[in-house]
Amino acid sequence: MRRFTLLIIMILLVPFYSFADAMKNVAITAIVEHPSLDQIRDGVKDELTDSGYKLNENLTIQYKSAQGSSATAAQIARQFISAKSDVIVAIATPSAQATAAATKQIPIVFAGITDPIAAKLTKDWKPTGTNITGVSDYQEIGPQIDFMKKIVPNVKSVGYIYSPSEINSTVVLKHLQTLLAEQGIALFAVPAQRTADISTAAFSLKGKVDLIYTTTDNNVVSAYESLVKFANENKIPLLASFPDAIERGAVAAYGMSYYDVGRQSGKLVVRILKGEAVGTIAPELGQALRLVINMDAAKKQGITFTPEVIESADKVIGNH
Repeated sequence: MRRFTLLIIMILLVPFYSFADAMKNVAITAIVEHPSLDQIRDGVKDELTDSGYKLNENLTIQYKSAQGSSATAAQIARQFISAKSDVIVAIATPSAQATAAATKQIPIVFAGITDPIAAKLTKDWKPTGTNITGVSDYQEIGPQIDFMKKIVPNVKSVGYIYSPSEINSTVVLKHLQTLLAEQGIALFAVPAQRTADISTAAFSLKGKVDLIYTTTDNNVVSAYESLVKFANENKIPLLASFPDAIERGAVAAYGMSYYDVGRQSGKLVVRILKGEAVGTIAPELGQALRLVINMDAAKKQGITFTPEVIESADKVIGNH
């Protein structure tokens, strides 16, 4: 009887907490480390802490980069599954595909994937009924072409460097081929399978294009400084679909903030941690788009922004 009474007292003395307050384990994996993908990771972390989760109190976060290797991405996925993660956040298409292939039980939130349907992660934009949801960074290509013409009004030819093995890049390529042709603009698309191939691919565009357009191809972004160097030396405007490129030397960017993509993805993670079934949560598109211009890069790459472009920009960096 004394033992029973003591047990009751001990139970009453334990602070009350719900299952939502119990320790949660979120695992984050990215195919490679570069500023855009790092922004997604940081956005996820900040959304979790702003939602009341505290590191080492009711939340643990693991992060691992595959350093550009699909084989390593698969290995990381298996490690996170063995660790019994509550949610795995997979940043970029190769990491999401590797994780999806490794588990059908643990919830997966993909982030920064251009076309989850082409990547065979989802069938459509409805709730999947599976263990997968997430946030896509897909942007309509029509407005991107309008952006190109806004920055380089007389554009007649566009250069595009891409990784043939990255679905996000090949999807953009198909849209560019169709829509640029409709407007009488030539497209010079150059494949670059490895980061080391970017400089050679860029050099092949010399004298052929009025601008180079870049998306979040992981190889291209990882070697972005070499592309900026080429653009500066050859007076070719370097445009991007992601604002983070501006800080690295692109002349103009029109797209969504990858930190915001991370925050949006983090909201989905929070919903799952609080008990919502992942299969009932529809995949989402990234939201607000921003125009950012770089005045210093414009001088180096041989263009002058019109007053209308400067006035319409959401952010201007460099000296006017």
